[in-house]
Amino acid sequence: MSTILVTGGAGFIGSNFVRQVITDRDDRVVNLDLLTYAGNLESLAGLDELRHEFVHGDICDMALVRGLLEQHRPDAIVHFAAESHVDRSIDDPGAFIRTNVTGTQVLLDAALDYWQDGAGDEFRFIHVSTDEVYGTLKTDDAPFDENHRYAPNSPYAASKAAADHLARAWHRTYGLPVTITNCSNNYGPYQFPEKLIPLMLINALNGERLPVYGDGQQRRDWLFVTDHCKALLRVLDDGQAGRVYNIGGDAEMTNLEVVHLLCDLLDERQPADRPRRELIEFVQDRPGHDRRYAINASRIRNELGWKPEVDFAGGLAATVDWYLEHTDWWQRIRDGRYRSERLGTGRGGRRSA
Repeated sequence: MSTILVTGGAGFIGSNFVRQVITDRDDRVVNLDLLTYAGNLESLAGLDELRHEFVHGDICDMALVRGLLEQHRPDAIVHFAAESHVDRSIDDPGAFIRTNVTGTQVLLDAALDYWQDGAGDEFRFIHVSTDEVYGTLKTDDAPFDENHRYAPNSPYAASKAAADHLARAWHRTYGLPVTITNCSNNYGPYQFPEKLIPLMLINALNGERLPVYGDGQQRRDWLFVTDHCKALLRVLDDGQAGRVYNIGGDAEMTNLEVVHLLCDLLDERQPADRPRRELIEFVQDRPGHDRRYAINASRIRNELGWKPEVDFAGGLAATVDWYLEHTDWWQRIRDGRYRSERLGTGRGGRRSA
């Protein structure tokens, strides 16, 4: 049985990845998460406690990270832990620099010592990043490939770009077997309600306004979260150290198109007094808002045989159904109950200090 150290495994993508590993593989997961506002132990409920151990702690804590590596002897580190909300990065960039840059450096240093002390030839460090490091595209520009120049336009994107450069440097300078992945916008179950799809979905259910930035014509490539997790497992198993793999969903949509589809799906499932599209309000655009992201995922398709399995229409419908079926999960976030109880013994794993 292999062991994977997952950082940020109580967040949206991280918790889905942990579930994917426990469901589809025989690996054991050690899950390190600081449980900042977006970390939620309830996203890990029901996992096999013999194969999933939750550790409450900070990736910036070198002693803790080194202790976990020595104690559990993982065969891989999959690094999700990051502050990720662009709006919050505009208000408080320092928190993003600390977690995304300094935290990544601490992990890389600890991993390097561990690897040099005999972790084994099969050890891998997967650094999970974003397409936002590449900046913005014009309408007729080709999608981002792995050789696209970096041009981050928000404090969040800049902090992730810095982390990517550190990961690359630790491979080129020290030989640490690091692989970098850059994904497009994820959506699906367990996404924190500040992001576009769950925010609009929950607001629409409650008859609240749907605030759309600018003209709503910002384009994104949407990737269903389980497709992303499967891609990461392909990279973990067969990806080349030192390589970068872009992961996209082949589903470019404008933000306004996404909100329209959400409204229509909810109207079909839970009709309201009026069409939910009437709740849309256009608000002042976000500073530095990128106009378009698009991913060229041909490398991971050709080299590792991965491709997305879930189309956007089906994935969005499944996401809507999940939120309708798990109202307690997101209501506990909205009213704050998840925070008051989350530092007790976590479900789906043991809590460690």
